[in-house]
Amino acid sequence: MEISASLVKQLRDETGAGFMECKKALEETNGDLEKAKIVLKEKGLARAEKKIGRAASQGLIHAYIHGEGKLGVLVEVNCETDFVARTEDFKELVHEIALQIAGMSPEYVTVEDVPAEVIEQEKEIYRKQAENEGKPAEIIDKIVEGKLQNFYKSKVLLEQPYVRDDSKTIKDLIKEKIALLGENIVVRRFVRWTLGE
Repeated sequence: MEISASLVKQLRDETGAGFMECKKALEETNGDLEKAKIVLKEKGLARAEKKIGRAASQGLIHAYIHGEGKLGVLVEVNCETDFVARTEDFKELVHEIALQIAGMSPEYVTVEDVPAEVIEQEKEIYRKQAENEGKPAEIIDKIVEGKLQNFYKSKVLLEQPYVRDDSKTIKDLIKEKIALLGENIVVRRFVRWTLGE
């Protein structure tokens, strides 16, 4: 099937992928635009996985103030080059992360940032709750693990459901931008202030 240049351009405009990648995706899907987007997304996310771990020393520090100065967030998000840091896509991502922090009050960036003593304390609480509820010993560990995963979803930024689309996490949102921008992106740190606290 012959793929028209206008169809390739439309796919490029909608996905931000390169010309040849768009053409190949359209050829692979016999000109089906929606299926081609899925193919590009799958290939992009596969490339995103490879980029995780690369040095990210550029980026932005973004300040977000909410509610007439009653709540503030300062977040540092890094990428690999200054060029990407200046793109609208990257700036939009950093702002969305700041909004997430303002709205969902995470305490840690990654699961690895949660101190071991906090995890042990949470596990002990969940174990005692399950025992007090009379749960069978053989399922208590599963209950504890499930509650620990919920703890991560509420306290760890990258594990939280994205406030604008709870079908994906903040980690998923970042991976999508890695696939689009072609660079590793890392949330380095954040601070969230509430007036009077």
